[in-house]
Amino acid sequence: MEEGNMLYASQDYVTIGKEAADRVVIVPLGAIEQHGPHLAVSTDTDIVTLVAMGAEQKMGDRIVLCPTLPFGSSHHHLSFGGTMSLSPALYTQVIVDLVSSLLQNGFRRIVLLNGHGGNITPVKQALALLGNTYDASLQPNIVLATYWELAGDVFAGAVPMESPALSHACEYETSLMLHLFPEKVHMERAVRAKRPGSNGYTGWEDDEPYRGVAIFKQTAFISGNGSSGEPQLATAEKGQHLYKHAVESLVTFLASFSTWPFLQNLRDKNGKERDQAS
Repeated sequence: MEEGNMLYASQDYVTIGKEAADRVVIVPLGAIEQHGPHLAVSTDTDIVTLVAMGAEQKMGDRIVLCPTLPFGSSHHHLSFGGTMSLSPALYTQVIVDLVSSLLQNGFRRIVLLNGHGGNITPVKQALALLGNTYDASLQPNIVLATYWELAGDVFAGAVPMESPALSHACEYETSLMLHLFPEKVHMERAVRAKRPGSNGYTGWEDDEPYRGVAIFKQTAFISGNGSSGEPQLATAEKGQHLYKHAVESLVTFLASFSTWPFLQNLRDKNGKERDQAS
């Protein structure tokens, strides 16, 4: 593969097969879903694609970037309209099948780069199924990495952001879209949605620390217009800041991930612990 052109879809199968074992392959995971009255339904797909492309441009021939999977698991947004969703069970199977294909192509280091919160649980289930199937035979390293979690405090209230954390169609996502795709943003419609009152345990928009209690509600029950957080606080300058750190944190992670050892079974056939020095 030519340096600087590490796009999976642009390569022939012979070239992909030759390079697979030595490359990290990235599969961006997006969604097509309502993002309040002010953002395009492609927001999650747009952002995660550009974050992945930013990393690909910096890392040259060390990675291979797959096309973004544009559809996610978004049934909780369906009542607002505009959403195209795969059920959690089907989404899990889609991820299993796509990763299995990459493993058959020879890849052993696979990053599922996530851009939508609703994808996280079904992708983790897919990782469990893939581990059950391939750990003993191929020992691959397959991970889920969500771009805003990789970046840490940058997406959790650090200056210049004014709201506590990334949620949905919020200050963070709106700022990113103002920087990356300003033509898809209608700031005159960006207003704080009507929200339920706090119960002290389950933050409705990631604005309270997790305290061991989880609840799941359809979006229409926790947001009057489909958005979360404080989208009216968004600016393109904040978006540029967020994007820069999202790409940098992804590059740092990928450089580390490319060196991770492939884990071996530490127990012998009799169920006893192996001597790791042997």
